[in-house]
Amino acid sequence: MLKRKKIKRGEKIEISFSSRERELLIEHTFADSEYTERLRPVSGSATWVGEYTLEDLDDLLGYIAAEANHTENANLERKLQALYDRLCKIEDSYEEEELE
Repeated sequence: MLKRKKIKRGEKIEISFSSRERELLIEHTFADSEYTERLRPVSGSATWVGEYTLEDLDDLLGYIAAEANHTENANLERKLQALYDRLCKIEDSYEEEELE
């Protein structure tokens, strides 16, 4: 089992998205604009970054899964599933510290 990085409850982690992944979120999910508007372009690249708590990330995963499970477009489903899988790995690499 991989060792998870401990973070404080509510601490934000930086997550990178490709331009295509950003487009998937904006164009093909019902993700709240609160999440998509956080994405900022990285100068000189096709990468976008945003900061999210684990709770925010869990919400984003829900939006992605809902669309992947309901689309009839197999290509779109594959792309959404790949994004979902990647973000799950990120989420699983962190653990919130226990409050004392």
